[in-house]
Amino acid sequence: MDMNLKSASAMGLTLAWVLAGALFCATANAGPATAPTVGTPAPDFSLSGLDGGSVKLSAELKEGPVVLILLRGWPGYQCPFCTRQFGDFLSHAKALQDAGARVIFVYPGPAENLQRHAEDFRANRKLPENFKFAIDPDYVFTNAYGLRWDAKNETAYPATFVIDRNGTVRFALISHEHGGRAPATDVLKALAMGK
Repeated sequence: MDMNLKSASAMGLTLAWVLAGALFCATANAGPATAPTVGTPAPDFSLSGLDGGSVKLSAELKEGPVVLILLRGWPGYQCPFCTRQFGDFLSHAKALQDAGARVIFVYPGPAENLQRHAEDFRANRKLPENFKFAIDPDYVFTNAYGLRWDAKNETAYPATFVIDRNGTVRFALISHEHGGRAPATDVLKALAMGK
């Protein structure tokens, strides 16, 4: 009886290792996520909004095209390039609204204190009705979009996408440096071309 129990236990352990190996191989072959490119579908996501509630891409697309902006978030300080881009888009809020666009800013970083850092970044500025500000604790969204800048003192590759109402990316700019951001004027041109 003991021998049968040991044998069954050993077979169960072997089966568990085989299944774990198969799962690892399947995951490894899938490779890391890649960022969406022009002409491809933008993966849906749901994030916590800074003011409560959730920010879901598919829900926003029902209202119009979406401008999705991934900031560097919290690499240990507030990024001056992110602050400048945020101000640029706020100053073009009326033109973006007239184009029917929804604007989503995503602020990534380690989960601990991320809400507070995001609130500090926004600096109590009231957002226009068509703007949303979401946080990405522990880079779940950033990794899913293939935009994790996994280096010391880095968080995410800053990126801007224009996504049409069908969920297709019509404009994409990913910067592999701190600067090189898409200005609101370029986004407005992309929105005009999509009409």
